[in-house]
Amino acid sequence: MTTSERLIESTRELLWERGYVGVSPKAIQQRAGVGQGSMYHHFTGKPDLALAAISRTADEMWAKAEEWFDAPGTALQRITGYLRRERDVLKGCPIGGLTQDPDVMADPVLRRPVEETLGRLRARLAEILTEGREHGELGPGLDPAATSATIVAVLQGGYVVARAAGSTEPFDQAVDGLLNLLAAHATTPGRAE
Repeated sequence: MTTSERLIESTRELLWERGYVGVSPKAIQQRAGVGQGSMYHHFTGKPDLALAAISRTADEMWAKAEEWFDAPGTALQRITGYLRRERDVLKGCPIGGLTQDPDVMADPVLRRPVEETLGRLRARLAEILTEGREHGELGPGLDPAATSATIVAVLQGGYVVARAAGSTEPFDQAVDGLLNLLAAHATTPGRAE
């Protein structure tokens, strides 16, 4: 792994563990095993490095989501796969968690990949739900835009409640409840599983 890669990966880990304000250049350098000169050779400073780390995390999150969204199956099967995929629930969402970081949210440059990723996720889920309606899998009463916003909100809220409880059970219950609500819009019972 190159020096810049080690710096980005170390920053990603630290952002997820501590948040932006809790990450110092020294901590990044120590985790990456590089000196100050190496860090500033590759990046202009902490904000530049944080942007690279957040952007990489957003890209990876999106790639994982697309694996499920592009998989074969009905709209509900693809969404179910995405919702039930393996996650480190108790660590929280590495992108969603940044919305709780006031320094990230106050900086338009750092906020942009967070905002874009969550917006892109809502839009893609709405597309899949629209496909489901068009193919007759879902009833016409389902609002794809509102439902996609609900899916994202339940996921992000599920992380928060699970972390507060110190258990994945609240997250799993939230996903189960969401899938039950989606199944109620299926034109054929049991299509969500």
